Amino acid sequence: MEALIFHNPILFTLFSIIIIVFLKWLTSTPKVKKNLPPSPRGIPIFGNLLQLGVLPHHSMHSLAQKHGPIMLLRFGKIPTVVISSAEGAKEIMKTHDLVFADRPYSSVADRLLYSMKDIAMAPYGEYWRQLKSISVLQLLSNKKVEAFRSIREEEIAQLVKNIRESCLNSNPVNLSEIFTAFTNDVVSRSALGKKHGEGPQGTKNKGLINEFAQLLGTTYLGPFVPWLEWINRFNGFNARIDRVAREIDRFLEEVIEERLRNGFDEKKHSESGEDFLNILLRIYKDTESEISMERDSLKGVILDVFAAGTDTTALVSEWVMTELIRHPNVMKKLQTEVRGVVQGKHDITDSNIEEMHYLKAVLKETFRLHPPIPLLLPREARQDSKIMGYDIAAKTMVIINTWAIGRDPLIWDEPEEFKPERFLNSCVDYKGHDFELTPFGAGRRGCPGISFAMSTTELALATLLHEFDWSLPNGANGKYLDVDERPGVSNRRKNPLLAVAVPTNNGVSPFELSNNP
Repeated sequence: MEALIFHNPILFTLFSIIIIVFLKWLTSTPKVKKNLPPSPRGIPIFGNLLQLGVLPHHSMHSLAQKHGPIMLLRFGKIPTVVISSAEGAKEIMKTHDLVFADRPYSSVADRLLYSMKDIAMAPYGEYWRQLKSISVLQLLSNKKVEAFRSIREEEIAQLVKNIRESCLNSNPVNLSEIFTAFTNDVVSRSALGKKHGEGPQGTKNKGLINEFAQLLGTTYLGPFVPWLEWINRFNGFNARIDRVAREIDRFLEEVIEERLRNGFDEKKHSESGEDFLNILLRIYKDTESEISMERDSLKGVILDVFAAGTDTTALVSEWVMTELIRHPNVMKKLQTEVRGVVQGKHDITDSNIEEMHYLKAVLKETFRLHPPIPLLLPREARQDSKIMGYDIAAKTMVIINTWAIGRDPLIWDEPEEFKPERFLNSCVDYKGHDFELTPFGAGRRGCPGISFAMSTTELALATLLHEFDWSLPNGANGKYLDVDERPGVSNRRKNPLLAVAVPTNNGVSPFELSNNP
């Protein structure tokens, strides 16, 4: 037998391989069995990808109710952990924040956001830290927010005027459209120095930003099942991305070139009401600064502020008014508070807003049920870690379902009910310290624009509730108003919000009085 083995090359080779494998098995360190999160059964190749519906936050919430607050899903080749509890959100965004400070690569974001050189999607590192520093200290600080107050007041006065004109014509008000136009104008003037939402070109710009947000929120097969990437070429998805990217780039280039030709002031101080574009151009042009900014980085940051600032701010107001119309007793209570605080004065001050505790409770309850980004922007594990006792491998994508956390019966009494009173004697806030309510995220990757967005939203809502009574067209019962959502990265209403406004202040807005003495 031995002679047969040693004189037959094939048998000798096979015997040697067996010996080597056996010796390696004897000397190898036994693998430690990983304690992985619960995982719903998927199907070959696609994993759990086909279990996502058109509203993934709903689908993930349903799966979490069966499999628990932390789940391991497999989206094709990409392992994905979904967090649906405040405890898990705290571990990701606070306890292990640095471990999960990265963003997963997205080919769509790469093409739409200048190779992910913006603030929201840039990989974690020195470049991202510089952009975050610029946004926090120079673009979105409390001083900058205060400096733009006159812009907010002027645009709110125009908003009230437009609604009064609709009242004269007995026309319902399209609040979805009005809030989008209003926030677009506030953000355009604050970020770019002038409005970019008027006329045919303005309509095109708003449509472009809307399509941009839809594309970013689209779930498609390419990244998860690479051999199906051809479908995106066949169905026109790639061509659509390229078109939107080109048109956005053309718009931003025109804005930058116009400012460089006509209105760029290198010496203007950043706290004197200077718009974001001027601040960014100063940094861009300053070759001696410690912070360097390329042209694509400049456009990426502008796009973040312009697109995210318009979309999320508008939809918050839209959902607040939706819930107030559905709950007229809540609206009445809020109007009583607002009108009692203002007491016929000619403007609504920041100190007035601070006194409106029920307004803040209504906003928090709206964030709980209708967070602007229901699935917070995904993170990626930079190294192996443990979350809620489970092993999470490096490069795993992590998604926090803040929409599901807002409906967790372990946290909230009657979670499906709109009850602002739950926040009146509660210290829970939405600024990133309380993980049962994180509509803007938290930790290093939390949204830096909270103050800017909320200052605009609070003032607009307080004014509209002070100036008008609201109801549905044709006397429809508000409790039947739909709360259907539209697919996309942000949580917009599926159908426009139409309402009837009845003036309550002798036809004159306080901001109209203050701007037209």
